[in-house]
Amino acid sequence: MSFKVAVVGATGNVGHEMLDILAERAFPVSEVVALASSRSVGTEVSFGDKTLKVKALEHYDFSDTDICLMSAGGAVSKEWSPKIGAQGAVVIDNSSTWRMHPDVPLVVPEVNAAAAAGFSKMNIIANPNCSTAQLVVALKPLHERFGVKRVVVSTYQSVSGAGKEAMDELFNQTRSVFAAGEVQAKKFSKRIAFNVIPHIDVFMEDGFTKEEWKMMAETKKILDPKIKLTATCVRVPVFIGHSESVNIECEKPVTADEAREVLRTAPGILVIDKHEPGGYITPHEAAGEDATYISRIREDATVENGLAFWCVSDNLRKGAALNAVQIAEVLVNRKLIQPRKQAA
Repeated sequence: MSFKVAVVGATGNVGHEMLDILAERAFPVSEVVALASSRSVGTEVSFGDKTLKVKALEHYDFSDTDICLMSAGGAVSKEWSPKIGAQGAVVIDNSSTWRMHPDVPLVVPEVNAAAAAGFSKMNIIANPNCSTAQLVVALKPLHERFGVKRVVVSTYQSVSGAGKEAMDELFNQTRSVFAAGEVQAKKFSKRIAFNVIPHIDVFMEDGFTKEEWKMMAETKKILDPKIKLTATCVRVPVFIGHSESVNIECEKPVTADEAREVLRTAPGILVIDKHEPGGYITPHEAAGEDATYISRIREDATVENGLAFWCVSDNLRKGAALNAVQIAEVLVNRKLIQPRKQAA
């Protein structure tokens, strides 16, 4: 069986990754259609060894499309995902628009793949926030074995999480610093080159940012509503790859060695944890990779049953495009959908 797949936002960072990952993983496609806004019509994008010409979302007929990978931002998704779902295609949405909707599953396949079966109410499945995705992959096996009660996480998030303009801003500011030119901040509230910014998304009334709230709310929906989580989300001058410093408190006693063994056998995780210089993973090594990497595993004696670790992943892949394609694979492998053309 093969499926017709549309990628909305095909000209963006995540859209490019979605096309690459569909090809890399040999997803069973009968046809792939690249879609974007009308101003991008005719732009060429790559899909494996093929070149696709971008078509306009607003003029596209989804009546014979099986899966739509949506990565065009919240406003576009809010307008178009229900329309596309109503035409019978299953939308896997990368924006924050539908994540907390009660009729929309929020899925990380290594964590709660079974939840994908609940897509039929709206024909929409939500992809989590990039920083949440890698965190819950790491927490799931530890929660099953030791019972995670509380999580304190500080993120070190790359600029690619804010899009191509943010990557360009880091590049241009860095160049300006070295050339003694004027450093202009447009995308970010402060200069990002050779700096860190403890502010991602908008501020909320309680002083947390929306990004921090997403991590709290999404972890509860995906993993366990009883888990208490607090987050501080920070933008750092890295192009690709989010890092997280994670401190957890468990219900059951846990040693670093036990945690290491549990994580080593968990899906989607690679443990690189040597107590020596370079015996850990940084975002530079994680860029372009599919795994969620865990390093610096150690016991935290300041709380009962405490554990600390370092978690790194490519935010454009596991944090977005890879997770979306993995959700599509769940739909296919569990026979939750059938090709519409062949079924007709």
